[in-house]
Amino acid sequence: MALSGFVLVLTLAGCEVGPNYQRPATAVPPTFRGALAPAIDHASLQEPSVADQKWQSVFTDPTLQKLIAEALANNLDLKVAAQRVLEAQAQVGVVRSQQLPTLGAGGSFSALQLPAGLAPSNSDGSKNDFIRGGGFSASAAWNLDFWGLYRRQTEAARAELLQSEWAQRATRATLIQDVATSYFQLRSLDAQLAITQNTIQAREQSLTLTQSLENYGAGSRADTSQAEELLHAARANMPVLRQQIAAQENAISILLGHTPEDVDRGSNIDDQPHPANVPTGLPSDLLERRPDVRQAEAALIAANARIGVAKAQFFPQISLTAMGGAASNQLQGIFSGKNAYWYAAGSLSQPIFEGGRIRSNYKYSQAEQQEMVAQYQKAVLGALRDTSNALTAYQQTQIHREEQARLVSSAAEAVRLARLRYAGGNTSYLEVLTTDTDLYDAQVNLAQASEQQANSLVQLYIALGGGW
Repeated sequence: MALSGFVLVLTLAGCEVGPNYQRPATAVPPTFRGALAPAIDHASLQEPSVADQKWQSVFTDPTLQKLIAEALANNLDLKVAAQRVLEAQAQVGVVRSQQLPTLGAGGSFSALQLPAGLAPSNSDGSKNDFIRGGGFSASAAWNLDFWGLYRRQTEAARAELLQSEWAQRATRATLIQDVATSYFQLRSLDAQLAITQNTIQAREQSLTLTQSLENYGAGSRADTSQAEELLHAARANMPVLRQQIAAQENAISILLGHTPEDVDRGSNIDDQPHPANVPTGLPSDLLERRPDVRQAEAALIAANARIGVAKAQFFPQISLTAMGGAASNQLQGIFSGKNAYWYAAGSLSQPIFEGGRIRSNYKYSQAEQQEMVAQYQKAVLGALRDTSNALTAYQQTQIHREEQARLVSSAAEAVRLARLRYAGGNTSYLEVLTTDTDLYDAQVNLAQASEQQANSLVQLYIALGGGW
């Protein structure tokens, strides 16, 4: 009879009210919009995505690799995210403890010295003027989880732990993206500074020429003034670029967990890798790989479990308590069977009227779960949008840079011819001024286009769920 009752308790304790989690149906296209031409081929779709590669394989500049490694080791945002994971792990332990019985034990000791006149007599007639006694006890209590209240709470806590872990991975991926894009911007600014320095040298030579022609009567003061204008315009850009470089170095230093300091340089911005074939994998892979999507799903799992927690509040709660021990006013009698005692009890509590609190809490948990469903679907759509944007940018920035490079070649040839004609007296310095300005702008734009091309690979890698 006792065995059957115990089996019944275990059976009832195995019940869980509330819905079990099922991933919401989400429409995912067979291919990404804007997919690279090789990726449209079915065989190419089966290739591992670039996001499956480690970041060291994608960003091959040794200096950039060193900076990213330092950031992953020292960045404070990443350390905060790691501590939040530890907090969530501890919280799981706290919540899970409610499923288990609690045990306690205690003991006592007492001693009393009596005056000889008040001391009781022993059986042999001697006085017992020093009395020692004590006892020990043990207790146990268990709130039976008939309806899965505590198990659903533990399920929610575990999902919140997953949520914090995916948040940590998202922080890691974002950190890699921030370091890489900041580094490419720094190298672009370095290129613009070098372009400006070379332009200043060329314009100083041009100014010397116009001054010589003016002195010999072959040129005009207007030509010299225009040459001075070009030179001062280039020199005015130098402090601006130096300021931007210093600010960019400071930003990278903070990402690395350092105080503001100089930053090492590696490959030029024009030499950063830009592979022609970047396998993307299937769009459905984003549901498993993107940290923000998985984080949103973990939040949904937690909200789903909290529906069960709220529903369990409608049902009665049963608890068992037991206590036992022994006590005696003589130490040698504590372990005697006649001094033992025990106590056991069970209790049941059923809510009758809570002013609508339980029902409102249940409706709240359902509404929260539906909110998390929408948040999850929004995260999936956002991942598809980010990837499509990154794929388009990866193709178009390459085309833009190639055209910009051709523009620089044409502008350089135009400057060469204009200076030859001016030196031969066949044109005014206005043509030199115009073509020289166009060349400088084209060179700066080419450096910025190279930066955009390098950043497009970073954006595509992160959009596909790489980096963690």
